[in-house]
Amino acid sequence: MRLDIYRRAEHDGKFSYLAVPEAKNIPEEATNTDWEIEARAFEVDDDADQIEDFDIDNLNGQIAEKGYAMTSVLH
Repeated sequence: MRLDIYRRAEHDGKFSYLAVPEAKNIPEEATNTDWEIEARAFEVDDDADQIEDFDIDNLNGQIAEKGYAMTSVLH
């Protein structure tokens, strides 16, 4: 699957990441924050459960539930 990856700055120079299926808009509940594009059409295996580069776990579960996946707040 291909994802568009967005990022936003957090504290201490860290970033949170948001993965959205390619060509889909950022979901309404996430548009109130300052997301910047990090990567377009980022290729991931269809059965991937995480994207280590962006600290995203439960990738398919999050996308199935919400339509997008985010970095854990515990990262």
